[in-house]
Amino acid sequence: MTLKLDNPAQVARLIDHTLLKPEASREQIVALCDEARRFRFASVCVNPAYVALCADRLRDAEDIAVCTVVGFPLGATLPEVKAFEAERAIAAGAREVDMVMNVGALKSGDLDLLRRDIRAVAEAAHAHGAICKVILETGLLTDPEKESACGVAREAGADFVKTSTGFGPGGATVADIALMRRVVGPEMGVKASGGVRTLADVVTLVEAGATRIGASAGVRIVEEALGQAGPGAASGESY
Repeated sequence: MTLKLDNPAQVARLIDHTLLKPEASREQIVALCDEARRFRFASVCVNPAYVALCADRLRDAEDIAVCTVVGFPLGATLPEVKAFEAERAIAAGAREVDMVMNVGALKSGDLDLLRRDIRAVAEAAHAHGAICKVILETGLLTDPEKESACGVAREAGADFVKTSTGFGPGGATVADIALMRRVVGPEMGVKASGGVRTLADVVTLVEAGATRIGASAGVRIVEEALGQAGPGAASGESY
């Protein structure tokens, strides 16, 4: 994908506007939704307890999805529990589910468990028209493990692979995005998340193969794009 720095709307549509801090207040979540409405981000990404609030706040903004997290941030819960969590979140209004995979299963070489783990959530999501993104937590993995995880996620029916929770070591890197894109091919989504703070970060990650960006700095990134686009960039209907 060619990302034009003079197209802030295109930048915004890549971003999952994210607030996953455990101390996030209702007022901060409302502000997140209002920012998403103003800038037309792809989604707001929040913890499950706030899905219903976001769905209500954005009920007349169909182009902005509510995204939530499952098995977050460790990924060490049972597949059935993750699937139930996904179903409940979707019932509350989530249209995208970012699940943390079972990192320990991968580290143990138990790819059957990892496959069941991902498939359980992917099937629960797809049964209700939602999409499933798999968080690998790349900072904990070797390159061969990243390759294995991407292959299993693809086999298990996930829609995206994603780098990080933002709570683990490291975040999105160009090398990891390029590896993930190479393994999953052109059809799956690749989400870069963790430490994405500037427009330059977004551009390099998209050039490496990312199709979605998870960021808490989404407003700053789009404002940077607006500044590069010039003073008339915000005058159209996109904002």
